[in-house]
Amino acid sequence: MSKFPKAQNPLLLRYHRLMDAFAKSDDERDFYLDRAEGFIIYVDLDKGQKELEDLEAEISQSSDRYCLIPKMTFYETKKFMEGFVNEKVYDIDTKEKLLDVIQSKEARENFLEFIYDHLSELEKWQQYYVERSRIRIIEWLRSQNFQFVFEEDLDLTKNMMEKLKRHLFDAKVPKDIAGVREALFTKAKTYYSNEALNPRPKRGRPPKQVAKVEVEPQVTVDMYTTVPPACRMFLYLPEITSAASITFSARFDTEAQLLANLRGSSRVKVDTKLQALSERLESLRSLSSRLTGIEDITGGVESRMIKAISKPEPESELEEGAPKKRQISSVVQGFLPGKKKEKPAISGDEEIKRPGIKMVTPIQSKKPKKK
Repeated sequence: MSKFPKAQNPLLLRYHRLMDAFAKSDDERDFYLDRAEGFIIYVDLDKGQKELEDLEAEISQSSDRYCLIPKMTFYETKKFMEGFVNEKVYDIDTKEKLLDVIQSKEARENFLEFIYDHLSELEKWQQYYVERSRIRIIEWLRSQNFQFVFEEDLDLTKNMMEKLKRHLFDAKVPKDIAGVREALFTKAKTYYSNEALNPRPKRGRPPKQVAKVEVEPQVTVDMYTTVPPACRMFLYLPEITSAASITFSARFDTEAQLLANLRGSSRVKVDTKLQALSERLESLRSLSSRLTGIEDITGGVESRMIKAISKPEPESELEEGAPKKRQISSVVQGFLPGKKKEKPAISGDEEIKRPGIKMVTPIQSKKPKKK
């Protein structure tokens, strides 16, 4: 049994790193979590034989200090996928197809390929994977009696976070650090509550939809002062700032590698705006085909209208020096009824000779004779 210094506040663990280590831990890859400072060791078999032997000796001599991160079994990965399908997929056809994929060979890779081909399910899957992984990690840390907080859950400045790491083993610290330590102990208790393993949706009226502001996460510097020499070259220190970039794949380490090696060709996420534009273009094509059918029924009236619109007006009708503008009357000229021709003026003699018209002698009033 080895003795190692005891931290004066809960360990500051990076949840994204732990999630990545849990996803990659399998029969060929071992990860260990340190109890003293919270660093992660990755047993990289590509290292030299002497280095690997020294690391093995260090871990066996200090077995109480290093905790082997559990490996993701086939049953557990299948449980992840089935849980997502049963809880988050609502379309019956999509659900049936995904259940068939889970039962096939290379289920994880085929499952991810199907999810990345259906953008409506991709976001739901990433959120579900993060939530379920968080519960799994907290359960394991609780079973190993870790006193911890996740850096991603703390609302502290980068400077204060680095101060906490620098004075991790110091009993006497300035007042500002002492006050933050008390807050960390209170926060650490929340991970051992029932709420941590069974998060409940908040009741009441949902909050107003506000435009999400993307804030660049602050990444603090790694400060480990008690790393044994045999473990230094095996430290696992990836800079992961988003849980969405951690892949569920057993073959590819990053999401970029997964996207580049999906079946068919290199694929990237389709932007939602491009998808909406594609849908609009498709609706325009459908509308165009309907208009073509109407033209066949109406005998090509639309085509004549288009020709009338596109027909240029003769230059003789335009005033010299004036811009050539198409008048509205010229556009609809072929569709309006023709003007009635004015009848020529008829003289008095012709009016009398016209057949069928009877002449009426006007009545003249008789004046009384003068006596």
